[in-house]
Amino acid sequence: MKLLTRANTKTIKGKRRGFSTNILHLAPAKLSGYQVCGGASKECIKLCLNKAGRGKFDRTQQARIRKTKWFFESRLTFMAQLVKDVAAAMRYANRHNLVLAIRLNGTSDIPWESIKCGLFKNIMARFPNVQWYDYTKVAGRKNIPSNYHLTFSASESNQSQVTQALANGMNVAVVFDQIPDSYMGLPVIDGDEDDLRFLDPKGHIVGLKAKGPAVNATSTFIVRNSNASRSIRDFGQQPLQRFDHSTSLQNSRHSGSQHQGLAV
Repeated sequence: MKLLTRANTKTIKGKRRGFSTNILHLAPAKLSGYQVCGGASKECIKLCLNKAGRGKFDRTQQARIRKTKWFFESRLTFMAQLVKDVAAAMRYANRHNLVLAIRLNGTSDIPWESIKCGLFKNIMARFPNVQWYDYTKVAGRKNIPSNYHLTFSASESNQSQVTQALANGMNVAVVFDQIPDSYMGLPVIDGDEDDLRFLDPKGHIVGLKAKGPAVNATSTFIVRNSNASRSIRDFGQQPLQRFDHSTSLQNSRHSGSQHQGLAV
């Protein structure tokens, strides 16, 4: 079973900026019997986009459950398949003169920096020339690799973590009914333009428009435009570790051939 896919409406938009984006979708929260969203709030689970797009099909849901169980019940073979998928994604990106980016938490929030990949500390160390990125609601994640970019995700109940994330130099994603120009005293980026969060300038809010079950919801998970102008104190910014894309394509071409048919 393949783990990564490219056929995601939002990630496909990255091609316009020279990126081939792959994504891993697992079964969110405890849908599979295993918890993969440790920082999720009640409303986050309720309004999850798990059933958006192809997620509306039963076969897609069952595949995500199987992948999640595979991750927990046979970690070694799961990671071996992930390595194969990444190698294939590298070859595709190279053939199309694109830079590879991979998001492993499409519908989960696993701390991948802590998941071993064979003899490597994590999958990011296994593929150092790949840009990895995710959204997360798990506060205080440590030892994040330089090629793994995280955007903190706001909910209806994690304001203190949002404040800390901003103070630590992270951008924060917020769901709005209509994306405003500013929020919490910071400029807002339209996060629906593409999914390339690692290219966002620091010190910004990433605005995401309500989608799927959230469109008509009255949940406080969604910030109404009338509240979008509220501000808080200025935040001390700490520099983010940024992945250098200037040599990424060249390096991935060099290493891509070395990953064909390799085990974990």
